[in-house]
Amino acid sequence: MLLPQSRNQTKSGDDYAHLENRICSAAFTHPHCHSSAQKTGPSDAEYIAQALSAAPEAVAKAAAVVRMEKDGKITTLREGKNGFSCMVIGGGEKMCADANSMEFFDAWAKHQPPPNKLGLTYMLSGYDVGGSNTDPYAMSKTADNHWVVTGPHVMIVGPASKSLGLTSTTDVDPAKPYMMWVGTPYEHAMIPVGSDKTRPKPVAERK
Repeated sequence: MLLPQSRNQTKSGDDYAHLENRICSAAFTHPHCHSSAQKTGPSDAEYIAQALSAAPEAVAKAAAVVRMEKDGKITTLREGKNGFSCMVIGGGEKMCADANSMEFFDAWAKHQPPPNKLGLTYMLSGYDVGGSNTDPYAMSKTADNHWVVTGPHVMIVGPASKSLGLTSTTDVDPAKPYMMWVGTPYEHAMIPVGSDKTRPKPVAERK
């Protein structure tokens, strides 16, 4: 069952924890982000505002907003009309993804081949802790996993993203578009939005 399609339904808490942990663990969120699934943070109104900050106004105004609770329950805080679902994931990062993207993330979480569909995901809030450019399941920076902090960006996921012709080197310039996780089933395009001056520092560098 895909996150954006859930409507106040439940599945095994362990299964949902696994899915969120996978979404947390690599390019999108802080390695120790699982605690963010707990409903101990912002009010519903605050959460909705945070989640919608991931997307352009034209997308956000008609997007659904969902939240994963501690017990694995998916709560829909706002119904959507355009196929996008926005959420706060990990250590506070915001994501707004279409249904094809969520199928991609679900396949990634389960270590299964992703569907042959093109998906679009916005992460424009500016909060980016970075991730490995080579290992889809890396949980922290190492000497050889090519950690990269992109800042505000758009992701284009699915096998067809390879046809964009973007750079596929392991060490990339995060100010320019590039392919992440090259050579894996989860290769996808990273399109930065904004200049170097607006790109936030990794969380580890923040005071």
